[in-house]
Amino acid sequence: MQYKDYYQTLGVARDASVDEIKRAYRKLARKYHPDVNKEPDAEENFKNVSEAYEVLRDPEKRATYDQLGAEGASAGARPDGGFDFHGGGYTEADAADFSDFFRSIFGDGMGGRAYAARGARAQGGMRGRDHVAQVELDLEDAFTGGRRAVTLRAPEIAADGRVVNRERTLNVTIPKGIRAGQMLRLAGQGMPGMGDGEAGDLYLEIAFRAHPLFRLDGSDLVLELPVAPWEAALGATVQAPTPAGPVDLRIPAGSNSGRRLRLRGRGIPGEQPGDLYAVLRIVLPPADDADARELYQQMAARMAFNPRAGLGV
Repeated sequence: MQYKDYYQTLGVARDASVDEIKRAYRKLARKYHPDVNKEPDAEENFKNVSEAYEVLRDPEKRATYDQLGAEGASAGARPDGGFDFHGGGYTEADAADFSDFFRSIFGDGMGGRAYAARGARAQGGMRGRDHVAQVELDLEDAFTGGRRAVTLRAPEIAADGRVVNRERTLNVTIPKGIRAGQMLRLAGQGMPGMGDGEAGDLYLEIAFRAHPLFRLDGSDLVLELPVAPWEAALGATVQAPTPAGPVDLRIPAGSNSGRRLRLRGRGIPGEQPGDLYAVLRIVLPPADDADARELYQQMAARMAFNPRAGLGV
């Protein structure tokens, strides 16, 4: 998807203040408004200017757009962990006029992001909007649970009209067995209400950091397990790491690289725990001395083995 440079569209610097952005928008909106400008491309230019203003006038949308950058935004990526955003919703523009690029980042309107702002009225005031934040945990947190300190960043407009990030740290209870993509609700930690209205809620969307050994696949874990040629050929019992500690794993005789061995219930814990799949990777000993080379030469001479026999060559 083609990247849209909203700063270039409005003709402002990337560190422009909100007032500078507003002035640039008003100037271009007057220039391209279809009621004033009868050029064939005036309406399209007006839509582009309105879309750019919709993003850059809003500190949260602007922070999302800035953080993703050209490569991430074009690929439909999402902001990294630790950013705290309102639930979504547009300000003045019509969602039907927004480009596919815009919708790929911000959604299609009030429901564009999960847990969109509710705007529900409470007695004596207006309920505050909900916030959504993405946080990254270590994979081990899913096995142990417990209290974790989570630092969030939220964009706001400083006194000089420029967007800055503020930080806040919350102590959060992580339940054992939490899954990637799961939402944790922190009641009353969202945007303050108006008047006597109650505060909104904060929803933490869970993601896991990359692990040096295990790859996450839903509730399952995948481990690449190195084995020696004789262990794969003759069969063996080897120790395999799991997040809960090493276990004995039986390698069936005649196993090839890529074979998946299932350890039932060794994945993410829960009412229906995931499994751990050990994917075998045969590792050859180095032929770095005379004895090792002689052994390989004996194998080549005594074993009628052609690994390419199935290729017809």
